[in-house]
Amino acid sequence: MYKILKIIFIISLNLLSIQASGNASSEKIKIGLLVPLSGDNEELGQLLIKSTRLALKDINNIELEIFPKDTLSNPSQTLKSAIQLKEMGIKIVIGPVFYDSLRYLEEAEDMIFLSFTNRTLDLPKNVISAGINATSQINTIKKFTELNDVKKTIFLTPELDYAPEIKKAIKQTKIKISKLYSYDTEPTKLTKQIEKITNYKRRKQNLTDELKRVENSDLEDKDKQLEKLKKKYTIGGVNFDSIIISDFDESLKSVITSLLYTDVSPKKKYFITFNQWFDQSIIKETALQPLYYPSINYKNLKNFEKKFIKEFNETPNYLSLLSYDLVGLIYYLSLNNNVKEIEKLFKKKNSFKGKIGIFNIQNNKVNHRLNFYEIKKGKLRKVF
Repeated sequence: MYKILKIIFIISLNLLSIQASGNASSEKIKIGLLVPLSGDNEELGQLLIKSTRLALKDINNIELEIFPKDTLSNPSQTLKSAIQLKEMGIKIVIGPVFYDSLRYLEEAEDMIFLSFTNRTLDLPKNVISAGINATSQINTIKKFTELNDVKKTIFLTPELDYAPEIKKAIKQTKIKISKLYSYDTEPTKLTKQIEKITNYKRRKQNLTDELKRVENSDLEDKDKQLEKLKKKYTIGGVNFDSIIISDFDESLKSVITSLLYTDVSPKKKYFITFNQWFDQSIIKETALQPLYYPSINYKNLKNFEKKFIKEFNETPNYLSLLSYDLVGLIYYLSLNNNVKEIEKLFKKKNSFKGKIGIFNIQNNKVNHRLNFYEIKKGKLRKVF
């Protein structure tokens, strides 16, 4: 069993000007970078190269070098490029980007890969998942539900390939949920499933029955009661006070729309979802709000975007921010450790503060300490 080592770094890369003398090993720190430099994802690869260049500029240490290699978004080419990096004496690699590209990397012995993927299941032993995984997000959601004394939560997840990740994260975080539902993303099937989950037909029938009862009654305020009932869509509550929806983009909007159709409103129940990367289309959809989700630090993201645009006259993506932080992480770990043995630190427990926020490394994955946001009336607000 490894002895637990806790390293908290609290100085941002912007303040770095530490020279090579600070490196305990007094030798070059070589970092590989496996990204798509050709093919359909070439543009993404170029953005990641630029973000690592920006990190190098901010760190300002001539002993730190990065060597990019093309993956072609292909697992065989990824392994070939990894072997080339190994032959150059490189042990630490940032990348690859896509989960499928990890397939053969276990063959690259004595190397460690900080992949951008947020998948944590079935990873090669020498790959660390650095993306914002389900465990990180559910841990943050759990904090929110506990702070707001939420009693009954249901969890909705689409029948897609990341469903096992969700189930594993629910178990690991020990978040309290009353029931986990899987749903079909096909709109017609989805609506029927949401109707069943919310007991919509029974609640709709309750309204029909009450209208008939009042209409056939001799109540003095009969007309007022009828007028009031006709403004309702259903009668009766649902057996939950918050809903977690692990979905994105148009599919997420479809789920929320179906909930609205069944007379379940985000104004009365907490609607919580996964990291939406501050999607402007969701922020503009006021009918779907209030809506809550975990994410990286918004202010840090905007500051990074400004810096990146100033440097390259181009807008970065979210992986750019992650790659920037990973360069800083490797550099910090190298300051007081032998470069040749630095990969061992990734197998122990470490913490690091970067632009994204604080993330912890353990068991070949990174768990991020995320912020939590509310979208209400078209405005974004940081909850914590």
